[in-house]
Amino acid sequence: MVCVCLRREDAETAWNELDTGITETPKMIGIEADGRAIEAKAGETILTALRREGIHVPTLCHMEGLEPSGACRLCVVEIEGAGGMVPACSYPVADGMKLKTCSTRVLEARKTIVELLLSNHPDDCLYCVRSGKCDLQNLAVDLGVRQRRYQQPRAIRQEMDVSSPSIVRDPSKCILCGRCVRVCEEVQSVSAIDFVGRGSRAQIGPAFGGGLNLSSCINCGQCIVVCPTGALAEKSNVQDVLAALADPEKTVVVQHAPAVSVSLAEEAGLKPGSDIDGRMVAALRRVGFDWVFDTSFTADLTIMEEGSELVERVKTGGVLPMLTSCSPGWIKFVESFYPDFMPNVSTCKSPQQMMGALIKSFFAEREKLDPKNIVSVSIMPCTAKKFECSRPEMSNNYTPDVDYVLTTRELGQLIRMFGLDLSGLEPEAADSPFGERSSAGKIFGASGGVMEAAVRSAHFLLTGKELEELRIQPLRGLNGVKELRANIGGVEIGAAVVSGLGNARNLLDQVRAGRDDLHFIEVMTCPGGCIAGGGQPIGADSDAARLRMKSLYNIDQEAQLRVSHKNPWVIRLYEEYLGKPLGEKSHKLLHTKYCERDVPV
Repeated sequence: MVCVCLRREDAETAWNELDTGITETPKMIGIEADGRAIEAKAGETILTALRREGIHVPTLCHMEGLEPSGACRLCVVEIEGAGGMVPACSYPVADGMKLKTCSTRVLEARKTIVELLLSNHPDDCLYCVRSGKCDLQNLAVDLGVRQRRYQQPRAIRQEMDVSSPSIVRDPSKCILCGRCVRVCEEVQSVSAIDFVGRGSRAQIGPAFGGGLNLSSCINCGQCIVVCPTGALAEKSNVQDVLAALADPEKTVVVQHAPAVSVSLAEEAGLKPGSDIDGRMVAALRRVGFDWVFDTSFTADLTIMEEGSELVERVKTGGVLPMLTSCSPGWIKFVESFYPDFMPNVSTCKSPQQMMGALIKSFFAEREKLDPKNIVSVSIMPCTAKKFECSRPEMSNNYTPDVDYVLTTRELGQLIRMFGLDLSGLEPEAADSPFGERSSAGKIFGASGGVMEAAVRSAHFLLTGKELEELRIQPLRGLNGVKELRANIGGVEIGAAVVSGLGNARNLLDQVRAGRDDLHFIEVMTCPGGCIAGGGQPIGADSDAARLRMKSLYNIDQEAQLRVSHKNPWVIRLYEEYLGKPLGEKSHKLLHTKYCERDVPV
């Protein structure tokens, strides 16, 4: 039997509301926008009230969920009778307030701001990675900017920073909105970049003018997702993959992560959250890949190894709480900021690297291929995976487990290059032996999915019986912190799920301060998990992450095989090749170690 309970904070809130019988309801006030009467909550900002009513107000610096900075001023609105304009993102509503959101003054002010931003912006939209999905470009179109009215006499051009294995930084395209700085500091608590210099020489970058490779950057790519221009982008491997596909001497194998099939649709203009797994496999074959595998298979394998590792630690008094090791940005975060927790991190490789290791060992032997002639490519929702595959620990005899990583965005580009219409392709199945997966491996793409899959199999490993109810609701949803108490076969297990490294930092600080009720902690680098990774589609609908998560859980609900330990190909792989979980061969291929890193100060 599994018993669950709420987080302590949620339980206290629920108890307080039950005790008083009162829940605080915000006071509603009346305001007017463009002659239209609307209701607003006392104390909220003008922008929040207008957006809730479907009134569009543009902005470049605003980030939902964070305190407003009021930096870009594009969201200005006019208050009747006040004689001026105010930034809607930071100005509170007042009872009886009358607003004009698109008066002549407002539109001219917004247009001037965009023109000033363009005065020192490169004219290379045809070649820019963000062309067509650039907020600045779209604003220029919407506001009717058709010529350069302002020109700096000596435009300052800065060199691109290509030092990172994952991220390319082009300072000349930066408009100083500060969104990348805020997500890095306030959401991820990494602070790898900040504002440098003053006045006309102000820019954003790492400390002391260094490259990202010398900073505390953990390669998560959340800065790319929030950047409104092409100042930040992933380091592309598209040309490398095209060269491999064109080489007749190479066998090119591709794997695709669980979250990609429910996000790639957006790159093709299809409905967010649509699962196009079969059509994506068909597209990959038409592009020219020789073999197509599903990383969800090695997610099942991860559960077998990681679950066995957890059970062993619990039974033998090993180092607890055990921390997951699937997310490479998180691993670098621990190496950099919390090296004292290194013994807590699972020794398992990520599913991507497990697949890479098996492709160049078991698969190569079975197909009688030289591992050096295999090009292993992975499609990931994550820019940090590019960093991970380049780690020296992720190779065997100087042959990397994974050669190239393409993000979801890069796969979309590759498919468009080949003129493929995803909506018109007939679905195809991935190749065996690494194409068969359980839905437990599939839900790895959502925050809480690793933990849910692990609990399902840990219950079996500890009791020899299947969990009656496979849906574990407390582990689901987009909340940044989720907790679970479980009694599995008489063993009390405390588990936590966190996504976003700011939340991870808070939880590790609690453990460091003496909290001892947790045995297993799942950490995803990106808020919400891989469904909202740094390599996912740009400009996605604000509800896209929720729809992607919902799609993954729908796949799980409808699946016949929902637990990792019953995957017949995983069982067969152990019988024919690996031996047993945590055995000598599986440990050599599927496990690794990490190292402490110096953090720039």
